[in-house]
Amino acid sequence: MITLKEGDKAPEFTANDQNGNTISLSDFTGKTLILYFYPQDNTPTCTKEACNFRDNYQSLLDKGLDVIGISFDTEKSHKKFIDKFQLPFTLIADPEKKIIEAYGVWGEKKLYGKVYMGTLRTTFIIDQNGFINHIIQKVDSNNASAQVLELLK
Repeated sequence: MITLKEGDKAPEFTANDQNGNTISLSDFTGKTLILYFYPQDNTPTCTKEACNFRDNYQSLLDKGLDVIGISFDTEKSHKKFIDKFQLPFTLIADPEKKIIEAYGVWGEKKLYGKVYMGTLRTTFIIDQNGFINHIIQKVDSNNASAQVLELLK
């Protein structure tokens, strides 16, 4: 369950991206970051969301935004996902769910009447000083970038 609120300091993290490079939240000081959590690489809804950010990536950059996706997939899985869909942004591997849990996006989900634990699709917009400006809990995977841009008008 998400316990973070808008205005809270975003939890610091350090983890590897799809290429094994170490990425930290502090690397984005001075920039506005779209930090989006998604359940799994190469699944239909997650692919729609990633491709929506890809297709609108330049307009996000033009607004001074950076994009990072996080799931519990491995670096290798992320690399394949990026290559398959030509994703221009970083994906962070969190197989131990440390970042996912720090942001409170590991929780109960339902699919076809079955209840299970998983990553709650959530987008955080983090300002230049590391504070959470917005939290999108009802992500529209087909229009994820438009949801972000609408909040920043």
